[in-house]
Amino acid sequence: MTFTSHRRALTVAAGSIGLAIALSSCASAEESGAASAENTAGQAVASSEIDCSQFDEFGGKDALDGKEVEVYTTIVAPEDQPFIDTFAPFTECTGITVNYNGSKQFEAQLPVRVQSGDAPDIAFLPQPGLLQRMVATGAVAEPPASVTKNVDENWTAAWKEYGSVDGTFYAAPLGANVKSFVWYSPKAFSDAGYEIPKTWDELIALSDTMAADNPDVKPWCAGIGSDAATGWPATDWLEDTVLRQHGPDVYDQWIAHEIPFNDPRIVQSLDTVGQVLKNEEYVNGGLGGVTSIATTPFQDAGLPILQGQCMMHRQASFYQANWPDGTTVAEDGDVFAFPFPEFSAEVGQGIVGGGEFVAAFNDEPATQALQYYISTSDWANLKAKATGPGWFNANKGLDLDNLSSPIDRLAAEQLQDDSVTFRFDASDLMPAAIGSGAEWTQLTAWIAEGKSSQEVADAVEAAWPAS
Repeated sequence: MTFTSHRRALTVAAGSIGLAIALSSCASAEESGAASAENTAGQAVASSEIDCSQFDEFGGKDALDGKEVEVYTTIVAPEDQPFIDTFAPFTECTGITVNYNGSKQFEAQLPVRVQSGDAPDIAFLPQPGLLQRMVATGAVAEPPASVTKNVDENWTAAWKEYGSVDGTFYAAPLGANVKSFVWYSPKAFSDAGYEIPKTWDELIALSDTMAADNPDVKPWCAGIGSDAATGWPATDWLEDTVLRQHGPDVYDQWIAHEIPFNDPRIVQSLDTVGQVLKNEEYVNGGLGGVTSIATTPFQDAGLPILQGQCMMHRQASFYQANWPDGTTVAEDGDVFAFPFPEFSAEVGQGIVGGGEFVAAFNDEPATQALQYYISTSDWANLKAKATGPGWFNANKGLDLDNLSSPIDRLAAEQLQDDSVTFRFDASDLMPAAIGSGAEWTQLTAWIAEGKSSQEVADAVEAAWPAS
């Protein structure tokens, strides 16, 4: 599996949320139909919520009635049902039956199906690397102009670039996630008089203050344990830091190996992360010292916040699923999160995240009609209303009030902000031998064995594939 699949699969096992659904590790839901159903809020998704005339460019119901479109995806039960619900108004408008096929074998089987001439009509691809591999087969069809128009109008330029290969646009974004959050207890901050830091320097100053105020309550808790995928949370720390410290151009060059993994700027960023993760005065509240980070499961790493044993925990928006039942996630609740701070006004704010993309394997009108529908703000809002906490996307037409989780609203608000630089998770885009191999193991050794940042970066660079 890809790095993305490993990470999301483990998140699902810990308590899945909607944006960690696009993975090959959940129970299968083969060939689910598109009959109208009730969403998780108990409200039917009806055709009256969309304008059926928008499908006239594809021939309208007279031409499309009775057609079938297969959607092949990693998104399986129970997370599949909100998707199925949102297809009901499309079916009522067009007469097209959507055959939803969620499978845990998706990433292994999609290339086989494409190569054997049995490609699905549409596939939800969990990361840009898979899109590139599918485009290389020659089987992916370019979308209609109306899809391109929707993406140009409703997503930031970075999202269109991730849905493109060699300058040609192929796939509109689907769902999204944001990695760049620091979780905390609003009450603990309020009681101590702490303010949310806006910059890295303010974050370090706050950590110093916390350490001095009460040595028994550590500023940070962290965990990178994840069974065979141990180490991946440390890659997120590094990615956040490279993007904010050195900017998107260096970040992109790093991913493309236009600069080596052991470039001095990358080593500097890892040393910067070490200011927190390798500082015994800062970590690891309620869990141990620095080395305990390597063995603490990432699902458990933030929980000491609730016991008052640590103050902050850096983890993605999807971590909201890991808080115990009854925990209120809100700005005035038991826990909430603030954006990982920027390093300088010159570089500005950035966020690291991920998402899925909608690729078509033919240009039949029925296929294009569904591809278009999923790229609309209509669909994004119906999906948000049909889904509980954990799903959002970067469509600027998404009404944030339709998101039930305040963390989802905060994440989507960032994604809609043109002043915030979005970049896809770097390790998801690097060769698997690096992004889900050497980088994981070396960053684990950086914590567990005390390897230096330079030694780690040198070892990862030495493992980079020759071609």
